[in-house]
Amino acid sequence: MSLLKVEGLRKSFGGVHALKNGQFELAAGSVHALCGGNGAGKSTFLSILMGIHRRDGGKIWRNGELVEFSSPAEALASGIAIIEQELSPIPFMTVAENIYLGREPLKRFGGIDFRAMNSAAQKLLDDLEFDIRADQQMASLSVAKMQLVEIAKALSHDAEVIFMDEPTSAIGEREAQHLFAAIETLKALGRGIVYVSHRLSEIFQIADAYTVFRDGAYVSSGNLADVDRPALIGMIVGRELGEEYIKTNEPTAEIGLEVQQLQSPAKIADISFQVRKGEIFGIYGLMGSGRTEIFDSLFGLDPHSTGRILLDGTAVKIGQPSDAMAEGIALVTEDRKKTGLNLTDSVRGNIGLASLPEMSPSFVMRRREEAAAAKAMIERFHIKAARDTMAVSGLSGGNQQKVVLGKWFLRNPRVLLLDEPTRGVDVGAKREIYRIICDYAAAGGTVVMISSEIDEVLGMSDRVMVMRGGRSAGILERTEANAQSLVHLST
Repeated sequence: MSLLKVEGLRKSFGGVHALKNGQFELAAGSVHALCGGNGAGKSTFLSILMGIHRRDGGKIWRNGELVEFSSPAEALASGIAIIEQELSPIPFMTVAENIYLGREPLKRFGGIDFRAMNSAAQKLLDDLEFDIRADQQMASLSVAKMQLVEIAKALSHDAEVIFMDEPTSAIGEREAQHLFAAIETLKALGRGIVYVSHRLSEIFQIADAYTVFRDGAYVSSGNLADVDRPALIGMIVGRELGEEYIKTNEPTAEIGLEVQQLQSPAKIADISFQVRKGEIFGIYGLMGSGRTEIFDSLFGLDPHSTGRILLDGTAVKIGQPSDAMAEGIALVTEDRKKTGLNLTDSVRGNIGLASLPEMSPSFVMRRREEAAAAKAMIERFHIKAARDTMAVSGLSGGNQQKVVLGKWFLRNPRVLLLDEPTRGVDVGAKREIYRIICDYAAAGGTVVMISSEIDEVLGMSDRVMVMRGGRSAGILERTEANAQSLVHLST
């Protein structure tokens, strides 16, 4: 008997079908990957199963019994828990307090029994072999350990079914391996994991089964051992993609960007490298290795950084982001929702965001110019938006990322700094973003790209610099870079 079975699940919003035929079956002691591009219906599917949305039709069985949840509390009471992509811990409470929030054990006269709560939490953490103390403040934990606390919290509710929505989107390779070890522990306990991720390498590493949704409808399911990566990609996007990584650029002999002895106290030290025009220069490293701190220095976000930066052979002084922008440097940050977009503004407004001084020289927006610029970028990058005045928050992750790229391409940058450029986007949108990057480099642009995905770094980079402990551990040519060499240098 399956832990969870779903047939014919349907849901519409305002006459638009978000889910037309959701089908799924989860076995005990297994990891089942729920695959699909942005807009495939995965989020709607999980929301119905968690009691957030009411279904329009279909059936749900939990341990063989028909169920219908009208709230997340009812789903949780039935043994279904979710670990969401964006964690929301209470940072200045302890691990134990976060695990038992709202369910704290009480003393005889009503006060919280902290000793009992800490003891129960510590036993749970120890049983799962998580190296976390129950009395630690959540604020002191890494994102990866916060996710492990969420797993412990789910099991404290005696959850048999655990949904994990993009659990590695904000953590590095080493931290992901700790999470995967925890998932193996859950499997051994007979739990069922529904794993949602755009990273196919992860899915093939940890999942036992797969189900694919596309355009709100069920496509296929089966044992993961019976399919290969190209076949799964074909099911997700509905067509053959051919080679996943597009390489059309050819580095020239001319140096576009040179960095000499870049450093910032307690962050990075003695970072030097050159990037040729037409080149995609990759940077790889574990979390905390100093990857993003390099971009903070290059873009003027770190006032304490020192060193020399040369563009086209000429030294430039960058003390703040406006200096970097004036020199033709663009930065696509790793978190588009926090630092790349104004989610309350329109698609048009976001595309023009980095060009406000040019579009509103007298503090009055040139609306016709703004609309024309937005139209040009929407067409150039094939951004799927009902209209340019719609809120950017209403777009899929891939289209939001293309809006961020459009914002910077509107300025015709000389150097493009990309920090996790495909984080949280589906394989179809990834391919489009790879094309944009390669086309820019092929036209003579200079690209520096940070990625925590080894496959992406190897597939896109002409050379790779590996970071470790705030320093460069080495620079590898494309022909000598492989997964083993990157991991070896980064650890």
